[in-house]
Amino acid sequence: MLAIIVAACLAAPLWAEHVAETGPDTNHLTDTVTVDGQVRDVVSPGGVPIGPIWQERYFLGADANGRDVMVRLLYGGRTSLLIALGASALCLVLALAAGLLAGYLRGWVDAVIGWTLDVLWSFPVVVLGVALGVSLALGGLKVGPIEISGGSLLVPMLIIGVVFVPYVARPIRAQAMSLRSREFVDAARVSGAGPLRIMLREILPNLASTVAVFVALLVANAILLEAALSFLGAGVQGAPSWGTMIQDGVELLTSAPHLVLAPGIALVVTVLAVNVLGEAVRRVLDPRAPVGLDRRPEAEASTRRLEAAARSGPAAPEGR
Repeated sequence: MLAIIVAACLAAPLWAEHVAETGPDTNHLTDTVTVDGQVRDVVSPGGVPIGPIWQERYFLGADANGRDVMVRLLYGGRTSLLIALGASALCLVLALAAGLLAGYLRGWVDAVIGWTLDVLWSFPVVVLGVALGVSLALGGLKVGPIEISGGSLLVPMLIIGVVFVPYVARPIRAQAMSLRSREFVDAARVSGAGPLRIMLREILPNLASTVAVFVALLVANAILLEAALSFLGAGVQGAPSWGTMIQDGVELLTSAPHLVLAPGIALVVTVLAVNVLGEAVRRVLDPRAPVGLDRRPEAEASTRRLEAAARSGPAAPEGR
């Protein structure tokens, strides 16, 4: 399912050019469309857009500006997935750096990193995201020679990537703290390896399973947070995304519910698909998970054998 969603979003330009024959930001306020032999306005004189007609053009209807909802849905998926993947990658890099340094070096480094994570953790994710989103959307971000405009997609990537760092760095810190006392780390330390080499070559590979599980969780939560921030006006600026589409459709919820249902359903299905993928990865990487699709018949047979053995009692010793 996730592969189909990703492929459909990547094919957005093909749908827009060869099927819908319109772009995601092209207005068609005064256009008409033929439905079952009848000519209908894309947007009625009362401002109500046409609903889904299941044709090449306006497959899922139009919005209040006459823009094709299907085209915007596919382009919005590209935006939401791009932000989610970029934010997840940034979050993993920051969380791995913080978790490894705090877990291996301990001491004052652990204290400083732990205090910083506690400060971030003390704010609700959405509240912190909205505060950062509004401030960066107004003034942008400039750090030395690096300058990011307020309308750039890098802004929501940066915000989402930072606010989720404490939730990933703490488990990594705990696992790194446990691994630093293992024999293979002691052997590397005795052989003359420095802290950086030990963290990168000895501890980091053993965090691969944890990181793989966190990737799916991060992507799913990043998609939801991007939609929430965009809906509140603190996320994506000037580009279609599922959050901005929901925001645009709320005002016409009663007269044109497809404007909210289309991106809402896409959002739910995508997050569920990512969560299913994450659960599958967890089962594969978890050595305690049963192998195969269903072990219930074998487990029931094993339980019956144990009960039969308990009823029969201990076997009598054989005579010599």
